[in-house]
Amino acid sequence: MTTVLVTGGAGYIGSHACKTLARAGYTPVTYDNLSTGWRDAVKFGPLETGELTDRARLDDVFAKWQPVAVMHFAALSLVGEAMAKPGLYWRNNVEGSLTLLEAAAAAGCTQFVFSSTCATYGEHDNVVLDEDTPQLPLNAYGASKRAIEDMLRDFEAAHGLRHVIFRYFNVAGADPDGEVGEHHRPETHLIPVMLDAIDGKRPALTIHGTDYDTADGTCIRDYVHVCDLVDAHVAGLKWLEEGQKSRVFNLGTGRGFSVREVIDAAGHVTNAEVPCTEGPRRPGDATKLVSGSTRAGEELGWRPERSTLQQMISDAWRWHKNGHYEA
Repeated sequence: MTTVLVTGGAGYIGSHACKTLARAGYTPVTYDNLSTGWRDAVKFGPLETGELTDRARLDDVFAKWQPVAVMHFAALSLVGEAMAKPGLYWRNNVEGSLTLLEAAAAAGCTQFVFSSTCATYGEHDNVVLDEDTPQLPLNAYGASKRAIEDMLRDFEAAHGLRHVIFRYFNVAGADPDGEVGEHHRPETHLIPVMLDAIDGKRPALTIHGTDYDTADGTCIRDYVHVCDLVDAHVAGLKWLEEGQKSRVFNLGTGRGFSVREVIDAAGHVTNAEVPCTEGPRRPGDATKLVSGSTRAGEELGWRPERSTLQQMISDAWRWHKNGHYEA
């Protein structure tokens, strides 16, 4: 079988990617330090534990498995933490990715699928974002991802390392089969936090900012189902295998929902009231992040078919009620 090295494969998006890769006939080899991921989430291929900054360990893993490609998900990704501890994000995300790129190039593994973010764009008032929108990140998370994008271009020029970069919008939902799901330590994503509040597992949901320049005062995000998202990654891998050029793709639906709209949808799905309180804005949060790109659909044939609020919240709620991981 064809092997793909999946960094962060024990995490939320990485574990879903591993399942989709296995279904597509690949062997996903997870490389993860399990600091935020879950051993129980590694169900679809072997696990190799290690740090991204450990070059010797990476060299051993590349030599053992000889992957044809890397899917790179491993990163710190909390906006608030990135604002407070920028050094942590530059050291972990950038230094770790640099070491990984050097190891991949040395091993002759020159196909690379990278998990980037719409946070690289920053805030552009009344602009629907596409791949050519200027990248003006508001925090060290977005800035670190932009830096890795730049490194990929340099490694292509020097080592022929072709790549697909996916800039995500807000990822939500869970595997409809219930084999893997969303479980962060700590949990900061709106939908799982909201479901915890409905279920009495945490205090009321805090709406961070009600004075944004939007119809209801809360910020707007473009939500994409995690299963749709990882389908795009497999399509991106096949794009590289076909010899296509390096490319950047936004992954979003083109429609944004406010925090209050998401809360209303969750009430309908769960048939329960969402307990809420109002709080101040969080530093580094943009007013509106919505994809305006059709490139992934036109060039990869990608269709975000599960990415409705109803479906994303329903799948997340099913996982919330029935799924769990043991550390």
